[in-house]
Amino acid sequence: MIKTVNAGEQERREFINELKLRAGSTSPEIEQKVAKIIEDVRAGGDEAVKAYSKKFDGWTPDCLELGREDMEKLAGQCDKKFIQSLKRAAENIYDFHSRQKQQSRIDPQQNGIIMGQRVRGLHRAGVYVPGGTAGYPSSVLMNVIPAKVAGVGEIVMATPPGRAGHPDPNIIAAALAAGVDRVFLMGGAQAVAALAYGTESIPKVDKIVGPGNIFVATAKKQLYGVVDIDMIAGPSEILIIADSTANPEYLAADLMSQAEHDPMASAVLITDDRELGENTVAALYRQLETLSRREIIEKSLDGYGAVIVCDNMNEAVEFANELAPEHLEVCCENPFEYIGRLDNAGSVFLGNYSPEPLGDYFAGANHVLPTGGTARFFSPLSVDDFIKKSSYIYYPREELLKAADDIILLAETEELTAHANSIKVRLKG
Repeated sequence: MIKTVNAGEQERREFINELKLRAGSTSPEIEQKVAKIIEDVRAGGDEAVKAYSKKFDGWTPDCLELGREDMEKLAGQCDKKFIQSLKRAAENIYDFHSRQKQQSRIDPQQNGIIMGQRVRGLHRAGVYVPGGTAGYPSSVLMNVIPAKVAGVGEIVMATPPGRAGHPDPNIIAAALAAGVDRVFLMGGAQAVAALAYGTESIPKVDKIVGPGNIFVATAKKQLYGVVDIDMIAGPSEILIIADSTANPEYLAADLMSQAEHDPMASAVLITDDRELGENTVAALYRQLETLSRREIIEKSLDGYGAVIVCDNMNEAVEFANELAPEHLEVCCENPFEYIGRLDNAGSVFLGNYSPEPLGDYFAGANHVLPTGGTARFFSPLSVDDFIKKSSYIYYPREELLKAADDIILLAETEELTAHANSIKVRLKG
């Protein structure tokens, strides 16, 4: 049964600590297994990837790469209405992320100094896409399209082959719609290692993004530094702030939209109206009877769900900023009055007709979001994650001479005499 919590400071802090502990740390056993897989792939290349595919997926491919003709055949198996919905969603995602794109700049000054910054897409990015019951075509769009907008030179996707050697057709259709350049049939930690180091047939990438199981997440963590990564995602979470004008039926449906992801997912309602909270719980259990993932939802709500009753909306805002949720819905009479006060959330959904699934699938904002309270300092996946910046500097001789004394003093104060000497030699000639 979902719990009801009063929003006193001590109770609030205990509840937040409980939520943040649920992700936990990776066991030493998994760390060791992943480290061995990574080393085997680094040393053994394609053959090691194929061996692990046989071990974990029950299939050894003759060729790890899925050709364009095979991709189009697989996509042709998909429902045509699904393809049209996928394309409309892709258009919205592309439009949203196009507005994030940064430009290179050059800043010439009257004294002849030229400063500037070059912005370019990464040369190559890798996108990991889970298969099986965790295969989400929407995540393909969300991970690939920002990379395309950023100008990434080549986008390489890895997805498990499945027992029969055939990937999920819906995932392949999404890859085509998003503009993936190459697809490799491989999953797990071995796929992450192959993308990070490169093999005989798999190109080395600059960055790896995309969700995965504990082995994928651990591999990404261990390989950070060899390659860049997006983030280490934890269990999904939603917080809803609601006042007396909210609809309990809507609130119940939205809470369960996240609870169905995982027994460790968190679904929380905070309100200053106790009756609204009670009505939401009643609606929740009525709707639960019709849902396919009822067992998962029940475990999630029993373990990490809550209705929190606070004294006023100021307390609700404070709680939201402290929890820093992945998804934050504001179902209040005037949701826009809270925008400037809600500092810590992955994505904010305003009003009764902007439910979280709208963001997951269609509106265009990215659904790859920080979890576990990391929205205090992390942001959603964006075009910025796929670009690299380089600054450049040009000084004419007379301007360097003007700055020379300051540079030499700063360098010598830090006892870096070679730095100072680099300036001094230019004062002589």
